[in-house]
Amino acid sequence: MDHEKYMRRCLELAGLGAGFVSPNPMVGAVIVHENKIIGEGYHQKYGQPHAEVNAVKAVFARHQHAKSLLKEATIYVSLEPCAHHGKTPPCADLIIKHQIPKVVVGCRDPFVQVDGKGIEKLRNAGIEVIENVLETECLDLNKRFFTRVLKQRPYVILKWAETADGFFAPEDGSQQWISDPLAKRLVHQWRSEEDAVLVGKNTAAADDPQLNNRYQPNAKQPKRVVLDRRLELKPNLNLFDRSAETLVFNEVKTALDGNLKYISLENFDLFLPQYVLFQLYLQDIQSVIVEGGAKTLQLFLDAGLWDEARVFRSKNHWGKGIRSPRIMGELKSIDPVGSDQLLVLYPTKNP
Repeated sequence: MDHEKYMRRCLELAGLGAGFVSPNPMVGAVIVHENKIIGEGYHQKYGQPHAEVNAVKAVFARHQHAKSLLKEATIYVSLEPCAHHGKTPPCADLIIKHQIPKVVVGCRDPFVQVDGKGIEKLRNAGIEVIENVLETECLDLNKRFFTRVLKQRPYVILKWAETADGFFAPEDGSQQWISDPLAKRLVHQWRSEEDAVLVGKNTAAADDPQLNNRYQPNAKQPKRVVLDRRLELKPNLNLFDRSAETLVFNEVKTALDGNLKYISLENFDLFLPQYVLFQLYLQDIQSVIVEGGAKTLQLFLDAGLWDEARVFRSKNHWGKGIRSPRIMGELKSIDPVGSDQLLVLYPTKNP
């Protein structure tokens, strides 16, 4: 049987849950009988049934002899089936209940309540388990989930636009659009795929951003995060329009005002990115896009607290202005986006 073929289908299905399942992982499941897919499913929304449950339900919905088919089938799952009671019952128990004889797993789940326990439970029940099929791809799909579980912080994406000669903004810090309009649409799409978007006080004041996805009104909207040390931002800014949950990190107060959350940090001068990311972790935020400004982006770069950088580079030459953040990393790709180039970088791995 072509294990990789069916695992790729699991990955396709899992990706359909992007933006809707956090802080859970994205998972796809495919059930195969005599080299034919008889049922498939994915984790569609946080708190709702897992991929394995939806795949088994699909078998029963499509086939009159579902029970006997499952007893001769193989279930492919991109992530190890859970073995604990959370918002839903353990998926390992479901597989055992229906006597599915073989399970093919993409990668193990590092979550402490799973991490091998699901596989162990299956094997103890006499079920054959094949591990690590397309493991690299399965790990990459859920890098946000794994970062949150293993590092106790969100997956951090840095995003900015710069001119061809390396400038980020005009000298006076005013707003001046650098990138192609197509880049703007892409950024809005990214926002709906991640849990939160973060900016500093100066960017909030100068640009008055909404930090949402205005091109797809039915898409999931991110939470908004702003760093405003002394609470100097004006209350009539778009950030405070209460259209989305907004977290305001400051040194003045901790308070809840509707969906505005004021979170006080004792010291903005030391370990600010670390404190902010840990608080976001406590808020079940699994991923965050840091959109600026240059000083805020550099804080995360200098702390080494970033997982991916997406940089739009235009063909414009300004000759002067505020310099772009200084970044050292491994260049993964360069792709055209309209008249711009999109550079994607990852932190340099230690040898």
